[in-house]
Formats: sequence, structure tokens, C-alpha cells
Amino acid sequence: MAAETPMRGSVIIDSRPSELGPPRREILSALEAHGFTRDDAFAVHLALEEAFLNAVKHGNKMDPARKVTIDYTVDDQQVEIHMMDEGEGFDPGSIPDPRVGKNLYRPEGRGLLLISAYMHLVEYNDRGNGVRLIRYKGRPAPEQGNATA
Repeated sequence: MAAETPMRGSVIIDSRPSELGPPRREILSALEAHGFTRDDAFAVHLALEEAFLNAVKHGNKMDPARKVTIDYTVDDQQVEIHMMDEGEGFDPGSIPDPRVGKNLYRPEGRGLLLISAYMHLVEYNDRGNGVRLIRYKGRPAPEQGNATA
């Protein structure tokens, strides 16, 4: 039986990869409480990890004094995650598709591709230092790399 009341959380954490543990567990527990499938939980887990590592590495330049803000809401229909770092931001459209030509041999863009492959909606803020991720419960993953950006 799924929970009826939406579960919400907000956390500001240091830019260290190890800091994601507690909020990740909260989000995954909320997914379980709302009856999300194991496939949904896998997709959210992967996208959350990738987005957080991008925020730490590329946004905050591995500076532990800089913070990453994560806000989430989980209800019986969807999970929505907002993540923002304190970096200068970037233009997501400037990142080359890692599946094409010489980009196959470059490490850039694979995390963004995974995020868009596993989430149903991916939107970046105008500055490029924040992302909104949505996954709808029980729906198959979107076709590779076709999430709205």
C-alpha cells in the first residue's frame, strides 16, 4: 500500500561525494513508501548520483566549502528533485553527444546522457547551475537521451 501524503525534503550539503548518502537514502525510502518499482528506484538512484557528482566536480570544482542544495517531493505519481550548486553554471546544449564520432572517446557528456535516459523530465535553470529531475512512477524509461532539456 502506497503512502498518501507526499514526502518532501530539503538539504544543503558540502561538495563531497560521500555527503550524498543520507539524502539519497531518504529519497529512496520515500520511493519505497509510495510504491515505486525497483526499476524506478534504480533510475532515480543513478540520476541522483550523476547529477550530484556533476554538481560537486564541475559546478563546485570539488570545493567542500561550497554547497549543493537538494529539494525533493515524492508522491504516488512522481518524484521531483531539484538540485543546485554554487558554481558558475554551464550551457547543457554545448555538451557534445558522447555517442557520436570522436566524442565516443571523450569522457564528457556521459553523465548527462544517463540522467536524460533514466528520468522523464530534465530541465536546467537559465544559469546552468541547477537541474530539475522528474520520474513518473511505473513508466518505462524514455528513449535514450530524449528527456526534455
